[in-house]
Amino acid sequence: MQIHKLTEQLSVAAQISSQDIAELATAGFRSLINNRPDGEVDGQPASALLASVAASHGLDYRYLPVVSGQLSEQNVVDFAEALRSLPSPVLAFCRTGTRSCTLWALQATGDADAVLDTARQAGYDLQTLRSRLSSPSGR
Repeated sequence: MQIHKLTEQLSVAAQISSQDIAELATAGFRSLINNRPDGEVDGQPASALLASVAASHGLDYRYLPVVSGQLSEQNVVDFAEALRSLPSPVLAFCRTGTRSCTLWALQATGDADAVLDTARQAGYDLQTLRSRLSSPSGR
């Protein structure tokens, strides 16, 4: 499992397994956000299972599914609220981490170049979001 740190509060990753959760708790994560809809692919662990295992390790868990290619403004609002309310540090995950990173970028404050650079350093190319991040009404 490869974890990409975006901020002191948030890291993102590709799909985790129930076996990864103990390692995440040991690494100091206090909360998980699942941005992947259940049943996206065969063999993907169900959110209810991950939530149960997270609870058994003392981690908070939030299920905020985003259908690939259908990210909405409400998804961004919900993600921002989760970051405000969940104990940190938080690990958000989806299939590759891109949806989770995109949600972070769209709710982040500050300069678009800095947000895009942070994402790039974590391994995510979000240049297609530049105009939205640069627009005062875009986020």
